[in-house]
Amino acid sequence: MSPSRMRVGFIGLGSQGGPMARRIVGAGHPTTLWARRPATLEPFAGTGAAVAASPAELAAASDLVCVCVVDDAGVREVVAGEKGVLAGAAEGATIAVHSTVHPDTCRRLADEAGTLGVAVIDAPVSGGGPAADAGRLLVMAGGEPETVERCRPVFAAFADPVVHTGPLGSGQVAKLLNNLLFSANLATAATALGLGRALGVDAAGLAEVVSRGSGASFALDRVASGGGTLDRIAAHAGGLLRKDVGLIAGIAGAAGAEPGAVLDAADAALGLMGHKR
Repeated sequence: MSPSRMRVGFIGLGSQGGPMARRIVGAGHPTTLWARRPATLEPFAGTGAAVAASPAELAAASDLVCVCVVDDAGVREVVAGEKGVLAGAAEGATIAVHSTVHPDTCRRLADEAGTLGVAVIDAPVSGGGPAADAGRLLVMAGGEPETVERCRPVFAAFADPVVHTGPLGSGQVAKLLNNLLFSANLATAATALGLGRALGVDAAGLAEVVSRGSGASFALDRVASGGGTLDRIAAHAGGLLRKDVGLIAGIAGAAGAEPGAVLDAADAALGLMGHKR
């Protein structure tokens, strides 16, 4: 079967995974789905996507299994647990971990999968459900170049660009560094707008000025759209950002690498959001 017609299995049909899977189905790839919650399968009724009774059954019908569950424990359970992906995957299959997890989780799974002739790549995504719907997610893929290239036609159904970041685990590190910098930028944007208010500058006007100047950032736009505070971001993403900043801080510490000012600023953002790590 040519790469453009790979059989794809998809696990994790949440707010981001659901649109990703719909794009894969819409691109014409034979697709099999598995979900703990039957409700997440309802949007796929009538699409031609098959439904498996277990991750193992899904893997047996797939050349590429995409995993987009919430955390490390969830990834490990659906891949290596009882009736997991590795229990059904055939030699030559590939598992793509789209979840944002510790790179060591991907490396350990790759060691287990390798004994079965199954490849693993880490391919976390950024952009959210709307970007997935539009086919504009960013994929950061770590793994063997030929494996990433084999998966690229499938990823192209929901992503642009797909960036190969290096060896297995590097995609996760790239995603965590992105979220670390985003967190840091939230702190500097929120405090800059707050300083402007204290100095008598209209907050909305200042936000427009900076967004059109050299201090512009995605984080500034998010803070400005939230009324100049981090309250809305804290409610929706504070816990996830705390997880990701904690992960990259731990990875840096284990490697003996000094994060510097970016971690200080990210910690400041977490404190402002009430999500100190």
